[in-house]
Amino acid sequence: MLYESWCDPFDAYRGFPISALWIRLKQSMDSNESPVKALGIYMSSIGTRLRHERERLGFTQTQMGDMAGVTKNTQRLYETDQRSPKADYLALLDAEGVDLGYVLTGRRDAAPGVSPQRVSDGAPVGMGNTSPSTDAVAVNMYDVEGAAGSGRSLEEERVEGVLYFPEAQLNALGLSPERIAGIKVRGDSMEETLADGDWVLVNQADTDYRREGVFLLLVSGERRIKRVQRLAGGALYLISDNEHYEPEMIPPEQMREVQILGRCEVRIGRIA
Repeated sequence: MLYESWCDPFDAYRGFPISALWIRLKQSMDSNESPVKALGIYMSSIGTRLRHERERLGFTQTQMGDMAGVTKNTQRLYETDQRSPKADYLALLDAEGVDLGYVLTGRRDAAPGVSPQRVSDGAPVGMGNTSPSTDAVAVNMYDVEGAAGSGRSLEEERVEGVLYFPEAQLNALGLSPERIAGIKVRGDSMEETLADGDWVLVNQADTDYRREGVFLLLVSGERRIKRVQRLAGGALYLISDNEHYEPEMIPPEQMREVQILGRCEVRIGRIA
């Protein structure tokens, strides 16, 4: 079964501007309900929604393929999830009036009743644009795994996609666009705060772990996403929000093996 994110199909749409819901990481979760479930978004494949949109517009597979410069067979492969649509294909469909918001997210309207919030004061924050505007800045999403579990060594980094956000919006959140990176989460040790497959925007300008928070850090060559507390004497406490995982303590004599890479500021969720 194709298990897809409601807003982050980066493996298929590298470089394609898609919308993203901003959800600031909470110090503590005040609800067990997934914010994505609250949006009322339901699981279905991109291929299925692509077929639904084609049928809604009254096009045959040949006609839609011609619009986007692919053959009928390629269109069929897209609709049956045997092949992932490319960014240029989607861009051409967008120009022809295809509802890409529905194709990518499963929704045709804005999500009611959901207000992404800042961690500090609960104030609502905006959403990313569906396409780059004159004031939009690009944020690269990297296939550098933030191993929210036992960790995993990474040998190379590659860009999986790009999201666009208004620069004023980032500035209002105290985030410098050139110091932000999107990182994919692996493992379940940070649930309910972060789920396997989520993306987080990491503020590389903030590496001050004296203020508790969730950080991307490098420990003995392994990238991890953990809640970090500084203990008396200079030790670090690495906490997993999932109670099934024991905390880890990094003693002062091992701190040379630790590098704080940035604070996790924004969560981009996926369907649970």
